[in-house]
Parts: sequence; C-alpha cells; structure tokens
Amino acid sequence: MGYNLYITRRKYHFEEEGPSITIDEWRAFVDADPELSFSHRDEALTAIWNGKCEYPDPWFAYSEDYGSIETKNPDVPIVNKMIQMAARLDAKVQGDDGEIYKTPSETYFEDEDDLSTSTIRPWWRRLARLFQ
Repeated sequence: MGYNLYITRRKYHFEEEGPSITIDEWRAFVDADPELSFSHRDEALTAIWNGKCEYPDPWFAYSEDYGSIETKNPDVPIVNKMIQMAARLDAKVQGDDGEIYKTPSETYFEDEDDLSTSTIRPWWRRLARLFQ
C-alpha cells in the first residue's frame, strides 16, 4: 500500500470535473524544466526527475482523467519539488486524504475555517498511521 501526492487545481484531486492542468501545459512544463525529462518521448505522461532523493528514478505521472500530476510514496525532496512545481502551475499539492502541503512537514485542509489554528500534521505521521 502506498500514499500518493497530487498536483491539482481542483478542490479535491479525485473530482471528475474542475480546472485541469492540460497535457499541453504538462509537456511544456517538462520541456522547460531542466530537472525533468520524459521517460519515453513518445509517451509524454510520465516524467523522471533528476534531483537527489532516496529513490533511483523519481517520477511524476500526468493523469488525463483528472488533469493532475501524481507520484507515490514521496520523500522530502520529492515533496519540495512538487510544491515548487505546483507554484509554477498555479496549483496545489494534495495528499490522498485531501490535505494540502505548505511544506513537506506542514499541511492543512481547505475546508478548515481558520487555517491559523488548524492542526498541522507531518505527512510522515499520517503515513505511519496507515500501518497501525
């Protein structure tokens, strides 16, 4: 079992309708980022990141169905890269549980009325909860 993070413009990454990152935006984004390259040029959905992290080939996959970009079980450097990518794409980073990532260790939920008093739980604590 894994934990996915998504770069999305929708309120919830799993919503079937809403603002999307288009495939053309994704292609242009990857082409413009020297740290990203497509794993197979003819299949412009999955990009490999050449940044330093604990995984040998960190990837970001584009979903045409949801107009989002996702990865699985990211470490801190990958979450940082996703936050940077989301800012450039006018989007946000959201976890499987709907939490939004401000930093790799700070999250909040959009429907919380007062974010200044929200409970911010580190992603690794939520991930550890899955194995209890």
